[in-house]
Amino acid sequence: MAPGRPVGAGAFPESVESPALTRPDAPPLYAALDLGTNSCRMLIARPEGDQFKVVDSFSRSVQLGAGLERSGRLSRGSIQRTIQALRVCQQKLRRGQVRRMRLVATEACRRADNVAEFMAAVRRETGLGLEIIDPQQEAQLAVVSCAPLVSPATEQLLVVDIGGGSTELVWIDLAEVPPRDRVRAMMQMHGGFDAPGGGGAKARVVDWISVPLGVATLRDQFRDVEDDAARFALMSWFFEENLAEFAPYKDDPPREGFQIVGTSGTVTTVAASHLGLRRYDRNKVDGLCMTGDEIDRVVSMYLALGPAGRRRDPRIGIDRHALIMSGAAILQALLRCWPTDRLSVADRGLREGILYALMSADGVLTEKG
Repeated sequence: MAPGRPVGAGAFPESVESPALTRPDAPPLYAALDLGTNSCRMLIARPEGDQFKVVDSFSRSVQLGAGLERSGRLSRGSIQRTIQALRVCQQKLRRGQVRRMRLVATEACRRADNVAEFMAAVRRETGLGLEIIDPQQEAQLAVVSCAPLVSPATEQLLVVDIGGGSTELVWIDLAEVPPRDRVRAMMQMHGGFDAPGGGGAKARVVDWISVPLGVATLRDQFRDVEDDAARFALMSWFFEENLAEFAPYKDDPPREGFQIVGTSGTVTTVAASHLGLRRYDRNKVDGLCMTGDEIDRVVSMYLALGPAGRRRDPRIGIDRHALIMSGAAILQALLRCWPTDRLSVADRGLREGILYALMSADGVLTEKG
């Protein structure tokens, strides 16, 4: 499944306006909303063959988890920013007459002591009911969204979803699945890592973990370190220490037949910087394959720029400059543990996984012949 998008819909669009979302003869619309620690993002789409076509989207940095590390609570300002963004989402849902939707919240809401108060305020102010999903559901949806980027030659796969408040890693063994069936086998995981397959060999989850460190939470832990390079090194090694319980193999897996698929604003920003894009272009970034050396060069460039240079760099963008080094620290830690020359960049995530799961459950996607 490679979801179609409106032209110009990049990794961080404020919104994509569609004055006429529905036609009398059009298939029904589906919506997926992902409320994370840093961002609120939504897609509205309709099924189209074995794919789906995005007809409207929304993304805004709400910093819901700002201050959560210190207080254990969602702040009043964070709640207000988030509710304002959710009001826009509610208007889009109403304008599109969307009836089938799933609106999920992740790590910040899982951790906040006052989450019940927040959820009640959201329902009262917007009429929207949010669902807090657990880390395994989050990992499953990330796997489903990234399935189309898996190479037929891949036998060992690591899917990495770097979020604002947590990072999910899923190691999948595809060696027993025929190459032509590997994408389909991964998509079947929307029902769970142990869900029965549709016949034939299944993709096998060797191990998975949700590390409670994402770009926002990792940055906050080392905010008091003044030296830029020292802070980056400390963040990267600290993240690696938190991978101790994730041990899919005792020995290093062979590099042949191994692939990492990374989905996050960090990975897409690194890819855009590697390509020298001054204006983000999803068509050039999504599916791009990068080597470890290419990623290292981009990270070295970020360190050479320093905080002031990163703020001014158009390849990073104003929405990402404060978070890019913590994300890059996570990325480098992963590549130290599992070197590869095949890191595939995915400009897709929970929303795409949700849409596929909803449409698949309703039987509105047609199989390829």
